[in-house]
Amino acid sequence: MILWFVTVSQNIKSIKGNIKMNKVSQIKFLVELDINKIPQKILWQADDAGFDGFKEAKSMFLSLWDKQELVTLGMDLWTKEMTVEEMNIHFHQIFVRMAESYSRATQNSEIEFMIKKFAAELANKLNLFNTGNQI
Repeated sequence: MILWFVTVSQNIKSIKGNIKMNKVSQIKFLVELDINKIPQKILWQADDAGFDGFKEAKSMFLSLWDKQELVTLGMDLWTKEMTVEEMNIHFHQIFVRMAESYSRATQNSEIEFMIKKFAAELANKLNLFNTGNQI
């Protein structure tokens, strides 16, 4: 089993506005592997998630920007029980969320639209709109 922790710090100003304290929030991932190191179970928990305990997931796609190397690092895991249909829906939703995150970070709605257009074309090609899936 892999145990992986991510700690997020956030600066918080005091009421007087002149003292800064750090708030620390942890995000935890537990990955249970079989003897071939294939994920069997993915569990996650976050201090600010709005629920207690671990929640199960079938896949996770994590991207990190390396500050010194200026490259994207990633960890993509999915369990054996993740179906191709679920993966299709998951990828579509990743692209939609990516578009929204990009727009929030850059205020560039033109690129947001381009990414969402691609996501819609992907969904159409995968027949996600015609199968009754909640995308």
